Amino acid sequence: MIRTVLTLLALPALVFLAALPARADVDIQEVTSPGGLTAWLVEDHSIPFTALRLHFAGGTSLDLPGKRGATYLMSGLLEEGTAGMDSRDFARAVDSLAASFDYSAHDDTLSVDARFLTENRAAAMDLLKGSIVAPSFPDDAVERVRQQVLSIIRGDQKDPGDIASETFDRLAFGDHPYGSSRKGTLDSVAALTRDDIVTAHRNAFVRDRVTIGAVGDITPEELGTLLDSLLGDLPEGGAPLPPRADLTLTPGVTVIPYDTPQSEAIWGHEGIDVTDPDFFAAYVLNTILGGGSFESRMMQEVREKRGLTYGVSTWLSDGDSAEMWKGMMASANSRMAEAIQVVRDEWARISAEGVTEEELANAKKYITGAYPLRFDGNERIASILVGMQEQGFPIDYADTRNDRVNAVTLEDVNRVAADRLRAEDLQFVVVGQPEGLETTVE
Repeated sequence: MIRTVLTLLALPALVFLAALPARADVDIQEVTSPGGLTAWLVEDHSIPFTALRLHFAGGTSLDLPGKRGATYLMSGLLEEGTAGMDSRDFARAVDSLAASFDYSAHDDTLSVDARFLTENRAAAMDLLKGSIVAPSFPDDAVERVRQQVLSIIRGDQKDPGDIASETFDRLAFGDHPYGSSRKGTLDSVAALTRDDIVTAHRNAFVRDRVTIGAVGDITPEELGTLLDSLLGDLPEGGAPLPPRADLTLTPGVTVIPYDTPQSEAIWGHEGIDVTDPDFFAAYVLNTILGGGSFESRMMQEVREKRGLTYGVSTWLSDGDSAEMWKGMMASANSRMAEAIQVVRDEWARISAEGVTEEELANAKKYITGAYPLRFDGNERIASILVGMQEQGFPIDYADTRNDRVNAVTLEDVNRVAADRLRAEDLQFVVVGQPEGLETTVE
């Protein structure tokens, strides 16, 4: 239902976006701390508040063999106690400063988000430092958070969408960390020890893999001092990063029987790296195919013309270890086979015939108009700053990004469509009881 609502909002947004400024109005500075840490900063002294985002590369892909889920569990324990302070004391201290800390674990990164008032900056950073540098991982908290994670995993095992996603990842990436859930399994999480949590922490939080974005009421000099104090006690390096993932996906259909009136499907094949010269053409192409807009071909052909789904989308997945071009939808069991055939046909048609000048113009207007909307708060801007650095974009990327989109030509898009979209390579994973659809690969 949420996907439906979001999709319905997309059409009026497309009209509204035509009147928005074409560029994101941000002034980004590169800051190097006295201790050698680099950050990107947007100063904004209009309110006494700062948002700080830290990304530590590696994420849950750093889990050691047999310890799947250790990094995810560790991230849930960071605010459960530090030296001399249990979880309640820590939470009360954070609340008393009107600060906010969030920790999350992803395939490629561990993320730390902090928001704090200028008047409480020093005290807030002392608390954050304690949680990052010296978490205590008390036994009672480990057991409590472990049970929470196990409950989440049990929930995932009953969710058709999660089952489809995990099955697809296993087929695509095999034994690589991308091929299994970052949360671990019931068995692997149950077997984790406190020592495993400590090891996961030591491997993940290291100085030479941190990417930093800051936005708000703080000067470059103040930020440099803050970063050295916050992160200076972390080790310089950690465990090796995982290797590139070998794509093991076999074309065809995999059906996972599940008692549900509506099937969930996810599909994909090899994608394109964000540093590839054709990436922007692929991004525009994907918008036309199934990304972002209610006007995409997938939405028109699968939903509007045939009523096979409430929503269908495609996207470019650009991981540190592999890239995929993916899509997903849900449909009634009785119509999933037809929906998949339409997706496959549209994938092949746009590859063979390309797109029109009108589709290209509309996609560019949508993409460039939507970009300034992303810069709607300090937290989001800090996140964008980190993403730009991780993807290797220059510091003026926010000013030039829409120019790169507008430089994409019809020839570019149609060449990429012909070269990169291969309907015959698609693997569909379907969870449900789809009528007339059977597994075609082992």
